[in-house]
Amino acid sequence: MLSLLRKYGMDSDKMFGAGMASILFSVVSWAASRGLQGESLARADRWGIFVGEWAPTFFVLGVALRLEEQARPDMPEQSARRHESDRTASGVGQ
Repeated sequence: MLSLLRKYGMDSDKMFGAGMASILFSVVSWAASRGLQGESLARADRWGIFVGEWAPTFFVLGVALRLEEQARPDMPEQSARRHESDRTASGVGQ
């Protein structure tokens, strides 16, 4: 599964970013629900908890991808092209 994620351009940094975004989105959802009452409040609270539970999954996938990146540094084709264009843009490849 990890190699499939890497094949489609996912890396550990993106997963860590998704985890942080999930935490931020959960806090924003909670803050936005502070003025609600009744069933709307309960629904907003459940939504905030649901989104907050994504963070550990993203962080665990981030750690697993980081270990995969270190163990197998051979990058998939898509990532290799991205890194090559980064090198060329910075003038390293010239």
